[in-house]
Amino acid sequence: MNLSLYGLGERGTGEKGPEDEWIAVDCGMMIRQDLPDSPLQVPNLDTLSTLGIRPRALIITHGHEDHIGAAAWLWPKWGCPIHATPLAAGLLRAKFIERGLATDAIRVIEPGEALECGAFTLRYLPLTHSIPESCALLLAAGEHRVLHTGDWKLDPEPLIGKPMSSTTFRALAPVDLVVGDSTNAPMPGHSRSEGEVARALEHTIARCEGRVVVSCFASNLARVLAIGHAAQRNGRRVSLMGRSMERMVAVARGLGYLDDFPPLVPVSDLGYLPPNEVLVIATGSQGEPRAALSRLARGRHHAMELGAGDSVIFSAKAIPGNELLIERLKSGLKRLGVTLLDEFSHPELHASGHPAQEELRTFYGWVKPRHLLPVHGEPRHQQAHRELAETLGIQAPLIPLNGDLIRLDAEGLSLVSRHPQPPCIVSQNAVAPLPGLAGPNQGPRHGSLYLALSVTATGEGGWTRIGRLMLDASQASPIDEEAFTDWLDETLETLAGDTLAELRLALQPRLMGWFADHLRRLPEIHLQILAVEAPSASELG
Repeated sequence: MNLSLYGLGERGTGEKGPEDEWIAVDCGMMIRQDLPDSPLQVPNLDTLSTLGIRPRALIITHGHEDHIGAAAWLWPKWGCPIHATPLAAGLLRAKFIERGLATDAIRVIEPGEALECGAFTLRYLPLTHSIPESCALLLAAGEHRVLHTGDWKLDPEPLIGKPMSSTTFRALAPVDLVVGDSTNAPMPGHSRSEGEVARALEHTIARCEGRVVVSCFASNLARVLAIGHAAQRNGRRVSLMGRSMERMVAVARGLGYLDDFPPLVPVSDLGYLPPNEVLVIATGSQGEPRAALSRLARGRHHAMELGAGDSVIFSAKAIPGNELLIERLKSGLKRLGVTLLDEFSHPELHASGHPAQEELRTFYGWVKPRHLLPVHGEPRHQQAHRELAETLGIQAPLIPLNGDLIRLDAEGLSLVSRHPQPPCIVSQNAVAPLPGLAGPNQGPRHGSLYLALSVTATGEGGWTRIGRLMLDASQASPIDEEAFTDWLDETLETLAGDTLAELRLALQPRLMGWFADHLRRLPEIHLQILAVEAPSASELG
């Protein structure tokens, strides 16, 4: 869930000046897997209102949901121009129309172009990522130049679009600050190219005998194109299953990205084809119960049935928290006699869209940043990014939290103030604050306490805590964090649940009981449980 604000003026000194100017970069959402019905969580704008911050433009780096998914909900509070590349603009228009919003504010900018927005000059710099038209932003304001990378990787063979231009980025050096992607910072080496994945898919599909279903993220158009070409070269006809897949392909075709994609066969015609001529690109790689792949696994899809001799290829990484749903999906497919190929048995069938350590080193060798602010990912990813930067002589004094107000000046980076961000969710077609946890008594609350708990599934139906406990009790009574952490770890060992929502339901009364017993005054408590990947052996030392 991404929303960054860049400001120029006196606010960083604590003095409010009329010359302050702000822009927003990206406006994403996240799915709250730990809440019933998995609602959308969007950024809380209360801090902006309190500080009198109103962005004069919203700048979009690319079209993934965690970068654009909240725009249709929050933009009406600003009413400012929105600048986005053609694909992201097309996806935004669809969201705005769905909510009954006018689309006049959405303005298209091509990768490589520049624009002026008040005191800011911005340039869109093309990158490679797992969706076309991803761009970094070079922001120049006052005496400083900041490179906001967005999401990226160094892909020499991206299939759609060109590889990143080292000449373009070398010409920027040195920059004052990189606000950079930390997602794969603990991972040594280099991420796999989409070209490598395309060849692996073609070879794998060639060995399949019956029907083939390939599941991937709809937004990864390079992967969708690779699957289509692999099918065509192996004498198979292509069909799409899933509304998000159909919508994304339609938008991409309208922009000319899939001109050489094979002709599509309607899903209703699949029954007329021999099994060895069928290839379906389907949504549902994360085990979503209502997605096309889950319906196939339950034998409840109206157009096609899977059975012995058919193959399902998972060309996508499991998102933490979805492991049990995916295992349930795979069990259903196995009961049908289907052959499964996934990231564990065939890692060559997927590639990450984020940079590993050697890519980070190469990129920073190009742009030569003086400072780094590591963003995206979990705290351990940010810490790994910070440590890597420091080995390159880049100053990285801070690991930011949501709500931090950070200043860049001649002295470097400094934390000005910290603003807790109470969660807001989309409920009944409106954005609403998420209430705190209900406790043993419903008397008045004193202050607020924010707890973010990162867990990973143990494989035995249980959960274990991973990484640093994120606890902000600055607005509540003092708390013995060591005692609380020990109690929490012991309690988690006794709890089970197939989903984060079930874990939260089991943990909530115990959590409230502990706080009621150990705090003189009970605050309003906000709990967020996040599923993360367990650290690799190399990270553990």
